[in-house]
Amino acid sequence: MSEGASMSAASTPDALRRRVPRVQDFAPLVRFRGPALRREERLRRAADIWDLRAMAKRRTPRAPFDYVDGAADAEISLARARAAFRDLEFRPGVLRDVQEIDLCAPIFGRTARMPVGIAPTGFTRMMQSEGEYAGARAAAEYGIPFTLSTMGTASLEDVAAVAPEGDNWFQLYLWTDRERSTELVHRAAAAGYRTLAVTVDTAVGGDRLRDVRNGMSIPPALGLSTILDASLRPEWWFDFLTREPLSFASLSRFSGTVSELMSSMFDPTLTLEDLDWLRQQWPGKLVVKGIQSVDDAVRAVDHGADGIVLSNHGGRQLDRAPVPLQLLPEVAERLGGSTTIILDTGIMHGGDVVAALALGADFTLVGRAYLYGLMAGGLEGVRRTLELLEGQMRRTMSLMGVRTLDELTPEHIRLDAARVRAAVPAIRL
Repeated sequence: MSEGASMSAASTPDALRRRVPRVQDFAPLVRFRGPALRREERLRRAADIWDLRAMAKRRTPRAPFDYVDGAADAEISLARARAAFRDLEFRPGVLRDVQEIDLCAPIFGRTARMPVGIAPTGFTRMMQSEGEYAGARAAAEYGIPFTLSTMGTASLEDVAAVAPEGDNWFQLYLWTDRERSTELVHRAAAAGYRTLAVTVDTAVGGDRLRDVRNGMSIPPALGLSTILDASLRPEWWFDFLTREPLSFASLSRFSGTVSELMSSMFDPTLTLEDLDWLRQQWPGKLVVKGIQSVDDAVRAVDHGADGIVLSNHGGRQLDRAPVPLQLLPEVAERLGGSTTIILDTGIMHGGDVVAALALGADFTLVGRAYLYGLMAGGLEGVRRTLELLEGQMRRTMSLMGVRTLDELTPEHIRLDAARVRAAVPAIRL
């Protein structure tokens, strides 16, 4: 035994022999990362959009954060949209040269740096005081479209002025007062907006329970709970109170609840005849946003749409609405390349964008992902959102063995809709 033990010890490599640790060997391994005191450093540490969301939640009062983060009723539509991306399966190819990845995407006569644009969002300067100005500037820097909402908190003219070289789009809610709608359309054209996106899924406002429970109002009400909440987020309140009060892209200042404002804006009588009328009024590209069925997609194109947005309004209107990603393949097959197909709702990763394009989309829009970056760090936060999405798209395409967007096909994706629906329980708020 002793001879065998001696022989075993003799054959043990030096690297595996036990010894007393030495300080000079241990010290280089200890690297304490101090607190991120500067905004740019904090944002750099965000590894994905969910990290930006966590930062945004810490820095933003509950009411505006929940307005962004929440959806209608039990928030099932939003959960299902995200689950559809989560549960799909990529089918990669290997042994392909993917040294150079090209994300450039044509969109209405221009070439975007990547197939992502910023979706229209309402009350944006309430989330963070730089609001639409930060979104428009970051989009222009990245060479992607920015969409200003009718409910945006900056004017058509001011947004165009901060991003004169940007691909600026305007989103329209058609009022019953067509004269006011005509005025908005003409203002957008005069300010250089190239694309008009008319939203059609808002016959009435969705029942957004978080907003109801938070008493969400415009401007934010300074009740006791609001003041206590603000004491934990002084930077947000300092920015909010020391900058220009909220105003809107299309109407004078408003005081009241979000629900009251929405009810005053939406037109429950909107029909295809109104789309025909709008087509006559608008000289640029016309997009119909809020399509949730194959037949409606076809009708929109037949009535003059240059593009459609498959969207359930981020789950903020009809709960348990169709999931845009699941609807996409059938719409793409039916339209057969006759119009531009854009998809939104549920996108939180660059891989989500890649999946949407593989299944037939020409382009995508992000709303919450952009707003999480905005709330986390203003203009720098929006830049970080776009940087993360771009990097994730490049990495996903490389690992799939795809170099250009044109190479993406439905064969790269397995989308199991039945499994997705079974996997997502109803959410109790």
